[in-house]
Amino acid sequence: MTALRARRGFTLLEVLLASLILGFGLTAILVSMSQSQRMMLSSTDLETAQEVMDMGEMAYPLEDVEDPDDIDVRETKATDLWSEIAGSHGPRLTNAQEEKYHGYTWERENLDKNTNDEDISRVGGLYRVRVTVTWGERGRGSGKKQQETYITLWRKPE
Repeated sequence: MTALRARRGFTLLEVLLASLILGFGLTAILVSMSQSQRMMLSSTDLETAQEVMDMGEMAYPLEDVEDPDDIDVRETKATDLWSEIAGSHGPRLTNAQEEKYHGYTWERENLDKNTNDEDISRVGGLYRVRVTVTWGERGRGSGKKQQETYITLWRKPE
């Protein structure tokens, strides 16, 4: 008769197995949340870098360059790019914008400045131009400098 009695409660082995499965599930959830937070912070930095690239192109438009020697623009702070665009009577940066652009710099360089004219004419008169936005050491993450770079082509106006 005792063999037919219904079991009540869980055995220790069942409780341990359920705890193990629950632990693995919670660990996976916490790891994915941590990765998504890191990705969110990274995407914010990359979005700001794209804004700085756009500001650099507005402040120093490549289509206004007449001579290949004038392509290069030294490393410039993002806040200075804003001032260049806005001018002396234009809108000022807000405190939030100052904070956002702090530590970002923009630079443009002619990669073919030491290439002879014959080689340039052989590739259709195109010059390779590198635009770089640098940021970092802002109190977040590892504190390393980061860069976002793109290469574009420029042809001397006729």
